[in-house]
Amino acid sequence: MKVYLGLGTNLGDKEANLHAAVRKINERIGEVTSLSAFYITAPWGFSSEHSFLNAACCVESVLSPSDILRETQAIERELGRTKKSVDGNYSDRLIDIDILLYGDRILHTPELEIPHPLMAGRRFVMDPLVEIAPDVVHPVLGKKLKEL
Repeated sequence: MKVYLGLGTNLGDKEANLHAAVRKINERIGEVTSLSAFYITAPWGFSSEHSFLNAACCVESVLSPSDILRETQAIERELGRTKKSVDGNYSDRLIDIDILLYGDRILHTPELEIPHPLMAGRRFVMDPLVEIAPDVVHPVLGKKLKEL
């Protein structure tokens, strides 16, 4: 299954953080078949003096969405993330890994929503994602990513 992940970091050695996350994703979730450029972006949803470095990657995975969520959260913890954003309260972070798309699946559970419900309104997600998957169709909105 083609799975698209969004990556972000705004603390420490940002490039090294993204590379370490991609390496662990490749080892534990599946083969990373494409990786966008790294985009420098402003913090979204909170104030910080630290800009973000964002990217997107495509992974060929046999894992279920819930298994991928468990692995991405474990990778975040291993790379030093101590807390997740809750109820729209965002903060600086060493690494953030979001599941954006899982093939054309639509999933709504208390733990996970796929496609990521806020992705289409976030340039820091869409710019890197469109770079690697311009013709992928958003399963809810029915439009190619490059059209969003």
